[in-house]
Amino acid sequence: MSRATRFSPEVRERAVRMVGEQAPAHPSQWAAIRSIAAKIGCNPETLRAWMRRHERDTGQRPGLSTSEEQRVKVLEREVKELRRANEILRQAAAFFAAAELDRRPR
Repeated sequence: MSRATRFSPEVRERAVRMVGEQAPAHPSQWAAIRSIAAKIGCNPETLRAWMRRHERDTGQRPGLSTSEEQRVKVLEREVKELRRANEILRQAAAFFAAAELDRRPR
């Protein structure tokens, strides 16, 4: 389920772009983030997280991009479902094998 977000994707992209443009004018990236966050009305830590996500998505920072993370989640969900199905099949096979042994020969 998706959380309701206060900031639209356009605002996020604009804020990230502004930090990138304003970073040289500040002593550190954190100072630029604090400055821009105050202007758009968000928490500086939130904007920092947006920056880290942008850096991972563009390859400037190591880690999984957004699309890769979504793909991993889908695959993990699929693996969990397949393991569950395998366990059900294993139990069914054991049940029918036991039933076959209990059957009287003709």
